[in-house]
Amino acid sequence: MPERAIIFANGHLPDLEPARHLIHPNDFLIAADGGTRHALELGLLPSIVIGDLDSLTPDDRQRLEGSGVEIRQYPPDKNETDLELALRTALEAGYRSIVVLAALGGRLDHTLGNLVLLTALSLAEVDVRLDDGLEEAFFVRTQADIQGCPGDTVSLIPWGGLSEGVTTEGLRWPLRGETLHPDKTRGVSNEMLAEIATISLKSGLLLVIHLRQNRQL
Repeated sequence: MPERAIIFANGHLPDLEPARHLIHPNDFLIAADGGTRHALELGLLPSIVIGDLDSLTPDDRQRLEGSGVEIRQYPPDKNETDLELALRTALEAGYRSIVVLAALGGRLDHTLGNLVLLTALSLAEVDVRLDDGLEEAFFVRTQADIQGCPGDTVSLIPWGGLSEGVTTEGLRWPLRGETLHPDKTRGVSNEMLAEIATISLKSGLLLVIHLRQNRQL
């Protein structure tokens, strides 16, 4: 079983090449409906396409079925988004490392909705990140590493309340067991000093946004 799942969402992907560098040869690929187009543009075939398939063209569906791709179609009147279904599929398959491509940018309501999905308790023990090759966003509950380059921008945003005991390593302006408030901007626009930075906290939920200066990973 591959160690990681990649989910192609049906959102904005600003540049294919940085996104291409995120994908490893042994990743398990899942496409959420119209996210299939991103996989195909990268010359990749997902193992599973899931959703109501209202964004999947007949030609693409025929190509996928002819290549043996598993199609899981749901009715349009469903309570979950296609991305939520794809995340559930990855979890049920046992993946604990998930990267979601093309879930940032574009419509603000979609971006916020995608971020909210990551706060689900079912994902509390999973390393799941929204990424497009230029920018990544994820939540920290206890500890997480950021891999990047010196000069990359890192913002830490408390989500839904206080983030307490926040400690950072590898950032220009360090935090040492401090409390970040949801109505303050103390954690915005920090800067990486090395290729790895570490974020930890004792309580709360912290949104990390990492903007890469070097697009080629």
